[in-house]
Amino acid sequence: MHADMDAFYAAVEQRDRRELRGQPVIVGGTSPRGVVLTASYEARVYGVHSAMPGVHARRLCPHGIFVPPRMQRYAEVARQIRPVFEEFTPLVEPLSLDEAFLDIGASLRLFGSAVAIGRRLKQRVRAVTDLAVSVGIGPTKMVAKIASGLCKPDGLLEVPAAQVRAFLRPLPVSQLWGVGPTTQAVLARAGITTIGALADAAPETLERRFGKLGTILSALAQGHDGRVVEADRQRKSYGEEQTFDRDLRDGERLRRTISAHAEAVARRLRADGCRGRTVTLKLKLAQRIGPGKYPVLTRRVTLPAPVDDGKSIADAALALWRAVQPGRTVRLIGVSVSGIEGDGGQLSLFGRHDLQRRAALNAAVDALAARFGRNIVSRGGLGDS
Repeated sequence: MHADMDAFYAAVEQRDRRELRGQPVIVGGTSPRGVVLTASYEARVYGVHSAMPGVHARRLCPHGIFVPPRMQRYAEVARQIRPVFEEFTPLVEPLSLDEAFLDIGASLRLFGSAVAIGRRLKQRVRAVTDLAVSVGIGPTKMVAKIASGLCKPDGLLEVPAAQVRAFLRPLPVSQLWGVGPTTQAVLARAGITTIGALADAAPETLERRFGKLGTILSALAQGHDGRVVEADRQRKSYGEEQTFDRDLRDGERLRRTISAHAEAVARRLRADGCRGRTVTLKLKLAQRIGPGKYPVLTRRVTLPAPVDDGKSIADAALALWRAVQPGRTVRLIGVSVSGIEGDGGQLSLFGRHDLQRRAALNAAVDALAARFGRNIVSRGGLGDS
């Protein structure tokens, strides 16, 4: 089963603010370089979709209501949804805040048919969160995920094993995992635009043209997908990034942005009860290298011990920035933490007393943010002393 919340960020905004219900809500930046994170279905009818430049979305939907993202709020709601999924099976593999795979094979004896489980899950999510989830059911992860996408919004679609190939045949090849715009264009030049046409192509021809990917695509087009639900799969990284409304060089605004990203990442780590060892700084440089293309640099450092503290992350990210920044002009900057581990107790990046003070400060900041919003308090220093 693949459960996917419908227009999640926009739906949360519409739920929390009654005046937005039924309105074309666009979550994302309104600056010339802002990007749409998601859009309500009222906005999607005008052609607005995720990853679209905000200015383009504004042209398509002039009356759209732009709302800045509240990632911490969305994470809070996501933490309410996961226990609902686990009411039906312990085998849950989250993919992001708003979607997950569930292995329900062993749950059929308890709850009845797969469709019955899907209906009950949808009802429970609605009861707990007042939000809609679309559910796809199939014998493989790929089929379940395609089914959930095709039955949106607020849908439920089961594809029995015997009907998989018939279900897949008329669909465009872009529905398959691994087929992005470049691969899709190459397939189209070979006359292959549907999954059925791909399934009919000789596997050796696909392997000759695409290498190992060709073999994988041939199997997927036949409906074969051996991947299992990885219930213990841990999130690999936490990150925040921002595209500036104008290109920036080193200065207070840029450094404060790095620190703010570090604090936001740290709050998410603490909320999920985990820490990370590797801090990565991402830069998109201002020099254009093609239509809409800019060079991206990443620099990373691995800390002696895993952390969930914003100042520790900010200090590491700012040190990376100082090492790479001379003369750099950037349009986007991001901070992420990887090497994720569970919260194993007290760690010793600094002295015991400093650690306790830092933990107490973080707890106070988290409490304030939970009550008044994430921007209610910020650190005074820039972490560069």
